[in-house]
Amino acid sequence: MIKIFNTMGKKLEELQTVEPNTVKMYVCGPTVYDYVHIGHGRTFVAFDAMVRYLKLRGYNVIRVQNITDIDDKIIKKAQDTGKDWTEIVDFYLKDYIDAMGQLKVEIDQHPRVSTHIKEITEFIQGLINKGHAYVAPSGSVYFDVDTFPSYGLLSGTKKEEWNQGEEFMKEKRHPYDFALWKAWKPGEPYWESPWGKGRPGWHIECSTMSTRYLGEQFDIHGGGVDLVFPHHENERAQSEALLGKTWVKYWVHVSYLTINKEKMSKSLKNIIPLNEAIKKWGTNTLRYWFLTAKYRNTIDFSEDSLSQASTSLRRLKDAMGVLRGIIKAGPKYYSNDEQVKTQRKIISLIQKFHEALSEDFDTATALSYIHEIATIVFNEIQTSEDFMGAMLALDAFRQFNYVYGVMDEEFNLAYDNLNKVIDAVVEVRNILRAKKMYDLSDQIRDVLSKAGIKLLDSKDKTTWRFE
Repeated sequence: MIKIFNTMGKKLEELQTVEPNTVKMYVCGPTVYDYVHIGHGRTFVAFDAMVRYLKLRGYNVIRVQNITDIDDKIIKKAQDTGKDWTEIVDFYLKDYIDAMGQLKVEIDQHPRVSTHIKEITEFIQGLINKGHAYVAPSGSVYFDVDTFPSYGLLSGTKKEEWNQGEEFMKEKRHPYDFALWKAWKPGEPYWESPWGKGRPGWHIECSTMSTRYLGEQFDIHGGGVDLVFPHHENERAQSEALLGKTWVKYWVHVSYLTINKEKMSKSLKNIIPLNEAIKKWGTNTLRYWFLTAKYRNTIDFSEDSLSQASTSLRRLKDAMGVLRGIIKAGPKYYSNDEQVKTQRKIISLIQKFHEALSEDFDTATALSYIHEIATIVFNEIQTSEDFMGAMLALDAFRQFNYVYGVMDEEFNLAYDNLNKVIDAVVEVRNILRAKKMYDLSDQIRDVLSKAGIKLLDSKDKTTWRFE
């Protein structure tokens, strides 16, 4: 059972997907008017680890992450630099895509606002038809917040706190109504619509594109905690107003990344571009560091914290080197009693690793169990040349790397063919069964099952297949 913290209600809930064995996830992506920074990186890697763990547990995961390629900030950047808005978009979009590739973050769909204008205008027209939106004399369209009684429930805000961050305009019915469509102003890009020339507001894009690719109800909607209000509150309001039902089952938010205990801001000049951080620290160290804190906890960037992460990751890689040597040498004898104790400790730690990740994707606690296994590798397995212990530890590191994605190179060195490694584990399990050590052999079967490998026992032999 996997539990997930739902911002709606602020409590842990059991993950129960809309469709069996499938998780549909939408994560708010960047507005491409500037370089993506390490705060963005932390959010995107946090959701990547969630996706990877869900896949490890056998779920099919569909992840959609939008790209805002038309927005007030993009227009202002174009005006300030004297460049065309499309030139701004193309330059910073490349920076973002490069960063995602470097960080090994995989996204199934990357929809852009500018290519979904038709769907967006249809969504807005639907809200107008239902009486949830109105057209102002200028041609702008606003969502009437008072028509959605549960507004503020997601963020826990009250009416006096509903400042949208938009300039209050006399054409609004209420100061807290928000723009769905912005009428064209001279010098700005525009698209045709039933209400005249203009462009989408910020919030409508995510409602439209998530519904377009994931359906009218999906499992996880995520982003940084700074998006809870007004962005996600507005998304929920307009989506549920149109659809007439609960839109998202679980709202998931990643906490802040600070720099030397201070919030990142342009005024403090402490924003660190993500690609610069990758270049300096490397993909693996940065991913590892992002995941040393639970996603709902604030993480603080400093040179020391990255150096510590690099050292900590190096320790796991050194443990992998020990395992490679023992496994390459092959089994020399049956496990003795002390080695069996070691093997049981590793199996227990693998179970705890899964328990931690199943409890709201607690990557920090799960990581501590992997380091306990590394300690066992250095203190027990290395000394006794315990082949079975080494195989179990290798499988623990394999599952760890599947989620964290920080030791791919080490695994390429560890074995050339995954099938050979699994065959070796199965053979060791056969030996345990022959010795009537059923509790240990059953635990190995359970560990392999969690890794997506099903054992098929027959009278004469055991075969296996990927589930």
